Amino acid sequence: MIVGHGRTFALGLAAAGALLASGCTRIRDHQGYIAEETLISAVQPGVDNRDSVLSTLGRPTFVGQFSENDWYYVSRNTRNLAFNMPRPDSQTVLRVRFDQAGNVASVDRKGLEQVVSIDPSNDKTPTLGRERGFIEELFGNIGAVGATGQSGGSADNPK
Repeated sequence: MIVGHGRTFALGLAAAGALLASGCTRIRDHQGYIAEETLISAVQPGVDNRDSVLSTLGRPTFVGQFSENDWYYVSRNTRNLAFNMPRPDSQTVLRVRFDQAGNVASVDRKGLEQVVSIDPSNDKTPTLGRERGFIEELFGNIGAVGATGQSGGSADNPK
C-alpha cells in the first residue's frame, strides 16, 4: 500500500511541477499587419496605383497625418517571459508613397531601429506649494470655512 501512495505522490508532484513550469513559458505575439514578402515585393513604383496596392496589400494600418499620399503598414512581433512586459522582437513599417495622380512613387521599409525605448523616471514631478501629509489633506480645511470675519448673520439682521 505504501508503494501505491508513493507513486501517486510522485505523479502529483510531477503534475504540479509541470503546471508551475508552464507559467514560465515564452509568449510570442503578433500585432498589426501580417507582412507577406511576395506581396510586398509585388508593389512597384511607377507601375501600381492606389487601387492595385489596396487589392494587393489590403487596407493600410494608417494613412499619413499630414498627407493622404502616404500609406503605412505596420507589423510587429513581440515576446515576453511569464509576466514581464512584452519586448519587440521584430518590426516592419512599410510606407507606400503616392504622387498626386495616385500612382506609387516609392516604397520604403523600416525595421526595429524605429522602436524607441522610453524609461520613465521614478522621481516626483516638482510642484509649487508646500507638501501636505495625508491627515493634513483630510482635516486641513477644519476651521478655515467662514473664518474670514463672518459672524454667521446676514447684513440686514446682524446678531
